[in-house]
Amino acid sequence: MTQTKFKLNKQQQKAVLQTKGRLLILAGAGSGKTRVIVHRIAHLIEDKKVAPTSILGLTFTNKAAKEMKERIAKMIDPILAKHVFLSTFHSFCMHVLRRDGKRIGFSSSFSLYDERDMQRLLSSVLHEMHLTKEEIPSPANLYAAISHTKNRNLSSKDIPSLGSKEEDKYAKDIYEKLNQTLRSYNAMDFDSLLSLCVELFEKCPDVLAKYQDKYRYIMIDEYQDTNPIQDRLAHLLADKYNNLCVVGDDDQSIYGWRGAVVDNIIKFKADTTIKLEQNYRSYPNILSAANSVIQNNKNRHDKLLWTAKEKAKKIGLFHAPTEEDEATAVIDRIIQLKKSENLKWKDFAILYRSNALSRNFEMALVGASWKKDDSWVRGIPYEVIGGLEFSERSEIKDLMAYLKFISNLKDKESLLRIINVPRRGISTQTLLTLTEIQKKEKKILWKVLEKVAQNPNTYQFASRSVKGIQSFVQIIQQARKRFASPPLFSSLKWLIDAINYKKAIEEEVKSEKARQIKLENAHEAINALAQYEKENPNPSLQDFISNTLLSKENLYKQKESFGDDKVRLITFHSAKGLEFPICFIIGVEDHIIPHEKSLMDTGLEEERRLFYVAITRAMKHLNLSMARKRKRSGKDFPTTPSRFLSEIPKDLLEISSWKVY
Repeated sequence: MTQTKFKLNKQQQKAVLQTKGRLLILAGAGSGKTRVIVHRIAHLIEDKKVAPTSILGLTFTNKAAKEMKERIAKMIDPILAKHVFLSTFHSFCMHVLRRDGKRIGFSSSFSLYDERDMQRLLSSVLHEMHLTKEEIPSPANLYAAISHTKNRNLSSKDIPSLGSKEEDKYAKDIYEKLNQTLRSYNAMDFDSLLSLCVELFEKCPDVLAKYQDKYRYIMIDEYQDTNPIQDRLAHLLADKYNNLCVVGDDDQSIYGWRGAVVDNIIKFKADTTIKLEQNYRSYPNILSAANSVIQNNKNRHDKLLWTAKEKAKKIGLFHAPTEEDEATAVIDRIIQLKKSENLKWKDFAILYRSNALSRNFEMALVGASWKKDDSWVRGIPYEVIGGLEFSERSEIKDLMAYLKFISNLKDKESLLRIINVPRRGISTQTLLTLTEIQKKEKKILWKVLEKVAQNPNTYQFASRSVKGIQSFVQIIQQARKRFASPPLFSSLKWLIDAINYKKAIEEEVKSEKARQIKLENAHEAINALAQYEKENPNPSLQDFISNTLLSKENLYKQKESFGDDKVRLITFHSAKGLEFPICFIIGVEDHIIPHEKSLMDTGLEEERRLFYVAITRAMKHLNLSMARKRKRSGKDFPTTPSRFLSEIPKDLLEISSWKVY
C-alpha cells in the first residue's frame, strides 16, 4: 500500500494519511476525489490495521458505490475489501431498519413503496378524509410538499404553504394520516427510509450506540449534495468517535431544487480542512474561466483550480442570428474539428441548461452532411444523456398524437392516447365499451364519439363520461377548423390552452423542476411548428407531421451503424461527474443561464455553480454560443448575453463569426 502513496500529489496524500478526527476534503472539479477516497480506505485497512467492518462509506448512487468497491478490491485483498460497507444513504438506512425497525413499530418484512404506490395511497387517504378536488386540487403538489418536509427533518406542522388556505388547512392532517396509514400497512416510502432511520437513532440511544461502535470510521462522498436529514444522520453516527470524513465541492452544489443544502459543507465544523485544487482534466484557459466565474459567489470556500498542463487554445465564442443558426454553426464546428484533429463523434458534447434546447441540435445533427472516406454521409449519430430524445418525451408524444388525430380522424392509436389526456373522466371501461360499439357498428371510433356527444342517451354511459366525450369532441372539431390554415403554431398554442395542459401537468407531476421541463418542452413544440412554417412556403399540418416522422426514421437509420461513437447532448445537471475532450455550451443567455426562475440571490449562486460545472466538463477545447433571437411560444424575441459571460476575462476568449467558412 505504501507504494501507491507516491502516485498521489501532496494534498491528496495528506488527505489519505489524515485518518483521525473530523476531516473536510474540498475536492475541486477533476482533482481526483474518488482516487483519494479509495486510497484512504485502503490505507486505513492495510497500514492502520482498521477492521474493514469498521468502515462505512456513503454516497448518492449505486454506480459510485460499485466503482469504489471495485477500485478498493484492486488495491488490497479483495476479501478484506468486500467487508467495507459502501452504499447509498437509502441502502444503508434500509439495512438498519430491516434489523432494528421493530423498535419503532416496523417488522423486518416492511414493504417499500415507490412514487406510484404513494400517489395511490395518498388518493386513498384523501378519499377516507372525504376531501374533494376542490379542497385538494393538486395531490402531486401536496405529496411534493410532504417529501420536502421529510427530507428536511421537519414535523407535520412545518409543511410549506401549498398556495391556498384551503389546502394548507388540511396539509398537516393529511401528512399525519399518510404516515399512520403507512405504519398500519408496515410500509415505508423512499423519503421515510431516511427520516425513520434518524427517528430510530434519536429514540433508541442503545441502537445508535451499536452502529456508532460498529462504524468507527465514516466517509461521505458528495457532501455538498446532502439534505438536512442526511446531514443529521451523518452527525448522529459520528458523534461518539468523531472520525467523520466528508468529501465534496461546494462549487458543484447544484441540487438545491432536490433538497440539497450547500451550507452542510460550507458550515461543516472540521478539525482539519484539506483542499484538492490540482485539476487533472482541463487545460489552463478553461480552469481560468471557471475560477473567474465562481469567485463571484459569496457563499463558498475559497479555492483555486490549477493544472500542470500547458496552455491551449482560447475559449471559442460566437453569437448567431437565430437559434437555428446557432445549432447549424455548432454542428459545422464539430464536423470541422473532427476532421482537423482526427477525433471521434464521442469526443464531443453539447451542453445546455434546459432540456427543451436540445431540439434544434437534434434536427441539425440529423440533417448534417459530412464526408466519410470518399463519400458523403447524411446524419451525425448522437445520444441524449440523462434524458429522452425530444420526440420521445411524453408531453411531445401527447401533442404529436393530438396533431396526428386532428389531421387523420381514422388514427385510432393516437385517439386512444389522447382521449383522456388531460383527464376528462372517461374511464377504461367506457373506452372498452366504445371500442366494442365501434366494432359492432363498423364505424371509426371518432364517429361513435360524435354520436355520443350529439345524442347522450343513445348509449348507457355515466354522465361524467358523456361530459368528457362532449368536451373532447368539441375541442377536436374546433381544432380541425383552426389547423386548416396558417398560422399553425398559434393553433397549437390555442390547443395547449384549450385542453388546459399546463394545469394538468401542474396537478399530476410531483416535482416543480419536472413540471417546468414539461412545460418548456410543450412550448418548444410550438417553436418547432413555427420554424417549420417559416421554412416552408406552403405549410400544412399533414406535411409537418410527415416531415417530423421522416426525420425520426432517418435518425434511427443513421444511429444503427455507429455503436458508442456518438455526439453527446446533455443538460448541465446530467453532465456533473462527466468529462469530454470538446464541449459546446449553448444558449449562454440571460433567462436561460441563469434561468429566469432562479434569479433570486440564492438561486443566482446555484445557477453560477451550474455554469461552473458545465465549464469544467471540458478537457481540451471549450466553445460558448448564443443566439440574438430565440422563439418563445412560436414568436421571435431578442436575447441578452448571460451576465455570467462578463465574468470571464476577455483575454481568455476568442470571438468568431457564427459561420464556419
